[in-house]
Amino acid sequence: MKIDSDTIDAIKQVAELIEETGMSEIEITAKDQSIRLSKGGTAVMAAAPSAAVPAMPSDPAIPQMASTSTDTTAHTHPGAVTSPMVGTVYLQPEPGAPSFVSKGQSVQAGDTLVIIEAMKVMNPIKADKSGTVTQLLVGDGQPVEFGDVLMVIE
Repeated sequence: MKIDSDTIDAIKQVAELIEETGMSEIEITAKDQSIRLSKGGTAVMAAAPSAAVPAMPSDPAIPQMASTSTDTTAHTHPGAVTSPMVGTVYLQPEPGAPSFVSKGQSVQAGDTLVIIEAMKVMNPIKADKSGTVTQLLVGDGQPVEFGDVLMVIE
């Protein structure tokens, strides 16, 4: 596979994100390409959609990030709202502002629940259904991985 300058720039941006957040591994899929970088590992690029890329071995000297939730039932709950990307979660639009949502609050489909900052881009995460926030499993400024449960809406 030939790697062009745009791809090299993307790899550099992802590497900077890993350094800034202290993560040991990151995977990003966009359009027809997927990239996975591992600190102390190698970069793997593939055309998407592709078969699942096996997890790269982690460097045992690098501490692994814990899952955002210790409640295993939240992961299988039909109302679980999961992170669509790796980044830093923010519960309010700006410091000092009220949170988008709180536990016990009713939300409507399309309401902004949180913002996830990824590669210096603020990405609003919106509710895909209406309901009540029964569990809020992340804290403001907390790093999240793809698939981490952010909250549960019933």
